[in-house]
This record gives sequence, C-alpha cells and structure tokens, in this order.
Amino acid sequence: MDSSMIYELRKPSEVDPNKTYPAIFVMHGMGSNEQNMLPLVAGLEDKFYIFSVRGPLSQPPGFAYFTIQGYGKPHREAFDHGIKQLTDFIDYAAERYPIDQDRFYLLGFSQGAIVSMTLGLTLGNRIKGIVALSGYIPKFVKDEYSVKPVEELSLFISHGELDNVLPYEWGVESSEFFHGLGAQVTFKAYSEGHTVSLWNQQDFMKWILDNLDQS
Repeated sequence: MDSSMIYELRKPSEVDPNKTYPAIFVMHGMGSNEQNMLPLVAGLEDKFYIFSVRGPLSQPPGFAYFTIQGYGKPHREAFDHGIKQLTDFIDYAAERYPIDQDRFYLLGFSQGAIVSMTLGLTLGNRIKGIVALSGYIPKFVKDEYSVKPVEELSLFISHGELDNVLPYEWGVESSEFFHGLGAQVTFKAYSEGHTVSLWNQQDFMKWILDNLDQS
C-alpha cells in the first residue's frame, strides 16, 4: 500500500523492534502546512510516532484538506474526498509502521480540527483520543454521515472566546454533540482569538499524556 499524502514523521530516537507505539496524526489549518504544526507537539516524539500530514489541495501560501463555498460551509465533494484520503492514510500508516492500533490520536487546528472531529465520528472507537483546537463539525457531517460508536473515544476540545474566524459557540456545539453521543469530552475556553496559546498547548499536552497513561 502506498500513500498519496505528503507527511513529516517524528518518532522515538531509539525504536524497539519488539514494541508498537502510540501514534498521533496531526492536521494543520487552511493555508498552512505539515511543518507548521510540529512545534505544538515537540517532545511527544519520545513516546509517539507523529505523522504531520499535508493537506492535498493547494491553498496559498500553503495547503488545505478541503475547499469552502462560504462561511462554515465546505464544498461537500472536496470534503468527502479529503476525509477518504485521510482515512486511507491512517490505514497506510497502520500497515507500514509499528504503531499500536488501540492508541491512535488525532490532533488538528482550525481546518485540521474539523477533519479530526469528522474522522472521530467516521472511525469511532478505532480512535483513542482527539485534540480539536478551534474547529467545528459541518452540519452535513452531523446529519448525513454514518457515525460509528464513540463511547470509548476521548476528546480535548478548545476554542478561543475571541475567535473572529470560527465562532466560539461552534466549539461549544462540537463539545455538546460529542457529549450527546457518549464520548468523554474535556472542553476548554481561552481568552484568545483564532490561535493556540502556550497555555492551551500546555493543557492539551498534559491531556494527551494523562490519557495515554490510562491505557
């Protein structure tokens, strides 16, 4: 199996050939790239295989996982295709690398958070944890996608109260939606805009490591 996705891999400096490792799949925001997100997860490569995945679509000055037709409205065809490509990439990574199938994490900012939460719904309990920073769940995903059970899924959802790109309320709605499906949700609000503060980063890094220790 080959992958059509471009990605950056970070992993422990010494890999034990007799072990499998937890994995984090990292997704960037619109117009960004796979390099941009790596500083947010620096240090986790001591324990995880980290796959920072470039969006397949050109979106100067960077890339995107899907295009949009309006405020909060992805182009459905592009969105569906992007989700399929990311799902295929997770399958590819699971086949090629020594990663633990029971400890997959997704982490994304903005557009990356949107696709991360969508993948959480379509893959369900196959995913152990999701960090969704300043994102939302498209309406057609909630209404029309086939949603898998998520009662074993844990999420850290955060949003800036001053976000002028994707409204704070959308983050609250995402938290409530997953909670209603029985997932374990931690929601955090920050006095910031459409960004990831050091405080936010410290909180989600602690959440990931605590969640990993529970497995």
